[in-house]
Amino acid sequence: MTTTPLEPSTTRVPGRAWTVRLTGHSDRTVSVTCTSPCTMPARTRDLAALRTFAAQHAAAHAKAATVRPDAACHCRAERCEAHPADKTLCAGEVVMILRHDPIVGQVWIVEEVCAMCAPRIPHARVLARAAAPARRTTAKPQSQGQGQGSRTQVLPHPGVPSLFSSADAAGMGTDTIRRPRKPYRRPRQA
Repeated sequence: MTTTPLEPSTTRVPGRAWTVRLTGHSDRTVSVTCTSPCTMPARTRDLAALRTFAAQHAAAHAKAATVRPDAACHCRAERCEAHPADKTLCAGEVVMILRHDPIVGQVWIVEEVCAMCAPRIPHARVLARAAAPARRTTAKPQSQGQGQGSRTQVLPHPGVPSLFSSADAAGMGTDTIRRPRKPYRRPRQA
């Protein structure tokens, strides 16, 4: 006899990442590559044009992909090599970040990471957050004085006090990254 689970599966899918890279060649030409099967322009000597194309291509990947709320942290899959000096436990919502070091200027990485890793990764900017789960709706009981129409009430997220507002409502843009508190560690007993 087989049984079906009552709750949806909580397994996570691997976090995605796209890397767009400029590569110089011995004949003084430059080419651009992408980790996904994309059509890239031919080699050229115009480094500025290819640098602009690479930045726009990374932005197009970020715009076309929606952040999946069930994605695992891609940074964790890479053993948090993007922030080796500041190890943390992966937790929180999934965000889409763009990593680009303006000093090097040759690599753009778009990836799905957790909210704990995102502020620890240097030169990272949050582009999008995972969509909130669908809100539950319940029918409001009708009293005798109300009309015959059915009314639906949208409930706030369970477990979140209604006194607090979200970061977006407080005027914080998606470019703002706040460092989360470090987890509490119990002192070791002798």
